[in-house]
Amino acid sequence: MIKKVKKKKAKKKIFLETLLVFFIAISPFLYKGYEYLPYNSNGDLTFFGFILGGNGFSDAKTYVWFLTTKVVPLYLMIFWFLTSRDWWYHIIIIPIAMYAFQLFEVLYDSDDVVDTDNIWWLIPICMITIPFVYIIRIKLYDKHVHGIDLEAIEAELEELKNKGYDNKDNFDSEGKIINAQHDEIPTISEDINEKLSTGNLESFLKSFQDRLQNWLHFKT
Repeated sequence: MIKKVKKKKAKKKIFLETLLVFFIAISPFLYKGYEYLPYNSNGDLTFFGFILGGNGFSDAKTYVWFLTTKVVPLYLMIFWFLTSRDWWYHIIIIPIAMYAFQLFEVLYDSDDVVDTDNIWWLIPICMITIPFVYIIRIKLYDKHVHGIDLEAIEAELEELKNKGYDNKDNFDSEGKIINAQHDEIPTISEDINEKLSTGNLESFLKSFQDRLQNWLHFKT
C-alpha cells in the first residue's frame, strides 16, 4: 500500500515537473507567438469565434504583445520561486509582484497609461522582503565567514540555562561563568527575532513554499 502511494506521488511529481520543463522550453515561442495569431482587418484578434479588441491599445496585436511580456516572465519567476533551494529565494517575490501588478493594471485599470503608478505598490513588499533577505545573509556570513553559529550558541546557552546559568551577569568579559541562579534571558536568536521581527516572516514564507511544493509534489 505504501509503495503504491509512493509510486503515485512519484508519477504525479514527474508529470508536473515535465509540464514545468515544457512551459519553460516553449517560453521563447510563447513570447513571439502574438505575431502569428489571426487578426482581422480591424486589428482585432479572432480566435475560435472569440474576438479580442485592443483594450486601449492601438490594436489587438499590441495588446497581446504587452500581455505576453508580462505573463511569460511572471510564470517563469513563479516556477523559479517554487523550485529554488538558494537562501535568497525570497527576493524572487519582488519581481513576481512587479509583473503581477503590471498585469493586473493592464487588465483591470481603466487608465490609458500603464506601467506607471504600480511601482508604488511594490514598496511595502520591498520593505519587508529586502531587510528579511539581508538579515539571512548576515546570519550566513557570520556563520560561514566569521565562524559565529547562532544556533550552536543558542544550544550552548540553553544547556547553561538548564544548569542554572541563565543570566548575562554570570559571565565575565572573557565569557567565563561567574555565578548562577538569575532571571532568565532570551537567547540570541530570540532577541534578533524580537527586535527585527524576522522569525515569523521566515517561518511563513518557508511554510508557504513548502506547502506549494508538497501540493504540486515537487518534493518526494
